[in-house]
Amino acid sequence: MARTPSLVTLSLVMLLVLTGENHAAISRSIEAPAPQPQISSNNQTMHGATEGSLEPHECGPRCSTRCSKTQYKKPCLFFCQKCCAKCLCVPPGTYGNKQFCPCYNNWKTKRGGPKCP
Repeated sequence: MARTPSLVTLSLVMLLVLTGENHAAISRSIEAPAPQPQISSNNQTMHGATEGSLEPHECGPRCSTRCSKTQYKKPCLFFCQKCCAKCLCVPPGTYGNKQFCPCYNNWKTKRGGPKCP
C-alpha cells in the first residue's frame, strides 16, 4: 500500500511538469507577432494600393496596369473596375499583392472564388 501513494504522487508531478512545458510553448507561440507585409517608404508607389486611397476616376488606369499581362483582358478589366469602384484600391502589380487591399481580396463569388483579379 505504501507504493500506491508514491505512484500517484509521481504521476501528479509528471502531469504538472508536462502541463508547465505545454503552457510555456503556448505562451511563446502567442507572444510571437505575425509578420506584416513590407510597405515601401515611397508613398507614390503605394497610392491606390491601400483601401480607399483612389478616386473613382483613377480606377481605369490602375486596372489597365493590373490586367496588362492577362490574355483575358476584357473580363479582367470589367471585374477589376467593378472591384475598384467598391473598394477604391487596386493591388500593385499584375498579379497577387492582394494583402494591400483587404476589400479587394475578401470579395468572393457565390462559389467562394475570388471576385477581383
